[in-house]
Amino acid sequence: QVQLVESGGGLVQAGGSLRLSCTASGSIFSIATMNWYRRAPGKQRELVAVINSGGSTNYADSVKGRFTISRDNTKNTVYLQMNSLKPEDTAVYFCNAFFFRDYWGQGTQVTVSS
Repeated sequence: QVQLVESGGGLVQAGGSLRLSCTASGSIFSIATMNWYRRAPGKQRELVAVINSGGSTNYADSVKGRFTISRDNTKNTVYLQMNSLKPEDTAVYFCNAFFFRDYWGQGTQVTVSS
């Protein structure tokens, strides 16, 4: 069984930065594709960033150049560094691991004030 625990959310002013962390239990972390999703109020869930087991990354157009996803397989942890935050980045951010099936964290709230 894989469990994902996110941390690092909070309230920040526009232009500020936050770093989200997601630590996974279980043995699949190093071979799983890890993703960050977000769900803003009244909107559908959006894929924000992806990092595969080889370290290749991909980003939603809305966050390119501002967000960076990375992983530390020695710590079973994936990170999302968020810079130049905007009010429209306000959402609950979810960590996701995919290895034959989806695993989800509980989510962490990010609020960006204008």
